[in-house]
Amino acid sequence: MDLYPNNSQVSVFNKISEIPSVVWDELNCSQNLYFSSNYLNALEKNNSHLSYFYLILKNKNEKAIAFANVQIIEFKLDTLERDSSNLFKKITSIGRKLSIFPKEKPLKIIICGNSFVSGEHGIFIKKGENKRLILRKISKGILHYTEYSNQENPVDIFMMKDFIVDSLSVTKELLSLGYYAFNIEPNMTLKISPKWQNFDNYLAALKTKFRVKAKKAIKLSNNLVTKDITVLNFEEHLLKMTELYKKVVTKAAFNLGEFKLQTYKSLKTKLGDSYILKSYWIEDKMVGFMSGMINKKNLDAHFVGLDYEFNKQYAIYQRMLYDYIKIAIDNKIELLNFGRTASEIKSSVGAIPQDLTVYIRHKKSIRNKILKLFLLKIQPTEFNQKFPFKIEKEKS
Repeated sequence: MDLYPNNSQVSVFNKISEIPSVVWDELNCSQNLYFSSNYLNALEKNNSHLSYFYLILKNKNEKAIAFANVQIIEFKLDTLERDSSNLFKKITSIGRKLSIFPKEKPLKIIICGNSFVSGEHGIFIKKGENKRLILRKISKGILHYTEYSNQENPVDIFMMKDFIVDSLSVTKELLSLGYYAFNIEPNMTLKISPKWQNFDNYLAALKTKFRVKAKKAIKLSNNLVTKDITVLNFEEHLLKMTELYKKVVTKAAFNLGEFKLQTYKSLKTKLGDSYILKSYWIEDKMVGFMSGMINKKNLDAHFVGLDYEFNKQYAIYQRMLYDYIKIAIDNKIELLNFGRTASEIKSSVGAIPQDLTVYIRHKKSIRNKILKLFLLKIQPTEFNQKFPFKIEKEKS
C-alpha cells in the first residue's frame, strides 16, 4: 500500500512475506539479523498477540533506501498497577483521571522498534542517505497509516525506541514532531578484549576480589549440566522453559509484551548456529535456560529463564553471565550486549551502561503536553557500578 496517492516513496506492508525480494536486495540489510526477513518472520509468526506493519522508503528512482519495523501492542495497565514500588501505580491512576490513559480498555501503543530486544532495531537507513529527512518521513508515515487503518480502535501512544547517544543528533528531529525524549534502563555492554583468547584470560584480567567471586560462582555451579536446545528436542522442553521464563518476567516492574517462546524454534530453524539456546540442569530437573544471537561482531543476550529456588545454591544466573562471556570469546565477538535489568550484577562481570533514549508522544496534542509531566517521573533505576578489571599500566 502506498501512503500518499501522489507520492510512491512510502509503502506499507502488513506481513514480511508481502515484501518483494527485490526490496531486500536493494536494501542489503539482512547481514544485520534484526533486519533480516528470517528473524522478523519468526517474530511475526509466533507472536500473533501483537500486530505488525513495515514501512519501505524509496528514492526518486524507485529504489528502496530505508526500512522500518513497527509493532502494535495493546498494553494492559493493570500490570503497572501491580507494581510493588507504587510509582507506576500512581502514574496510571492519575493518567486515567486525566484521560491520558483509557479507563477501561488497554493502552494501544505503536512501537517503531523491537519490543523484545534492547537497541536500535527499528529503522534501517542505507549509507549516504539523509537520515533526519527519512526519520521524519517514517514518523509521518506511521501516523498516516494508523489513522487510515485503525479508525475504530485508535492508537493512544506512539513510541520510537531505543537510540544510543551517537544517534541523538539525528533523532532530535522527532522533537519537532511532538515527541518527548526520556532515558530508559541502560543496555549493559562488555567489550571483549582481543587479548582474551580463552576464559582464563578473562579471569586473569579481573581484580583479585572479582576473580575470587567468579571462581566461587563457577565452583557453586559445577554440578550444573548444560545442554543445547535444538530444533529436534525443542518441543519436549517448551513447557518447562515457559515456566522458567515466566518466573523471571513476573519479577520485572515493566514489560511491554510477553515473548512467546515458540519463536525460538523458528529462530533456530532459520538462523542455525547464529541463534544460541542452552539449558541448565540439576540431575533430571531443568533449572534455567539462556538465549542469544550472534549478529555480525556482536553477541546479544536475549531472554533467560530461572528457577530462583536453586539460584543461590548453584549460582545459576552468574554462571549464565560467564557462559555468555565464554561464547563471546570463543566466537571472536567484539561486543557483548547483556541487555537491560540486573545492571549491578552485570557490571560486576565487567559490563558498563550504554544509555538508551526513547521518544514518545500521545496522539492528542493536549494530552501529549500532560504526558510530558509523567515522563519526568520515569528515570532509570540507579545502581552501584562495579569496576572489576585491573587498570592496565601504560607502556613508557
